[in-house]
Amino acid sequence: MIQRMQSVYLLLTSLLSGLFLNGDILTFKKEAGADIVMNLTGAYQLTATGSLEKIQNQFPVPVILLAILLLSLAAIFFYRKRKLQMKLTLVVIALIIAFIATLLFYAVTIIKKNQAVPVAGFKMFIPLLMILFVILAYRGIRKDENLVKSYDRLR
Repeated sequence: MIQRMQSVYLLLTSLLSGLFLNGDILTFKKEAGADIVMNLTGAYQLTATGSLEKIQNQFPVPVILLAILLLSLAAIFFYRKRKLQMKLTLVVIALIIAFIATLLFYAVTIIKKNQAVPVAGFKMFIPLLMILFVILAYRGIRKDENLVKSYDRLR
């Protein structure tokens, strides 16, 4: 039921998580002038020949991101089972927090190992928007559940 506002919030969350599926997540500049880019598959350093050399694997990042995408899409279609939908959104909130923590961990390790400085980009703020939208969706689902419970009390 897409006309519910919480469904729109969950859809926005899944679209924002889909933005991470392609392109670079974070970019770093080394003092020597070389760039380090972090995407779903790992961290890569731009070599002098212009090719990318893998310097770090990041297995949990794509797994967590795909779980966020799939669970937020699945939660949209459980509009008749609000309690299950609330549980799924709580799981998505936990996954987004784990995603942010994992990105921070890998970013800190890249900074420490390579003496690099992160370059600000718009993808740095997308996880914060994702968690905001999921919290708003949870509040809307809880509001619907409380409304249904109040109607049941009146009967």
